[in-house]
Amino acid sequence: MNGTVTPTLDATLPLLVYNVTGQAQPVEALVDTGFNGHLTLPVALIAALRLTWVNRHRARLADGRVVFVDVYAAVVDWDGQPRSVVVEAADGEPLLGMKLLRGHVLTIEVVGGGAVTIQPIP
Repeated sequence: MNGTVTPTLDATLPLLVYNVTGQAQPVEALVDTGFNGHLTLPVALIAALRLTWVNRHRARLADGRVVFVDVYAAVVDWDGQPRSVVVEAADGEPLLGMKLLRGHVLTIEVVGGGAVTIQPIP
């Protein structure tokens, strides 16, 4: 899987997230190695995709605050295969976390326009 580094040095990866009818919605996610979940999406996109609500749980933010977030079930295209993931509702850009990266090698060329590659661990 291939992404790019933005001019502001954000590592990004294009993903396809499937709505309840199986139609794919392209999403550009920021790779966030400080996020230990699968994926975050904005509330408006979750509503547009009509994702299935699962529950609410506590989450610790990067600034140390503890908040409650809504959790949804989704399917993403991951390395050409459908993969069930947990999506947390969050403000801001979609974030791709460490649970989605589990079992993979992440390589980032940390320059604007640099390559982001994610490959399964052999």
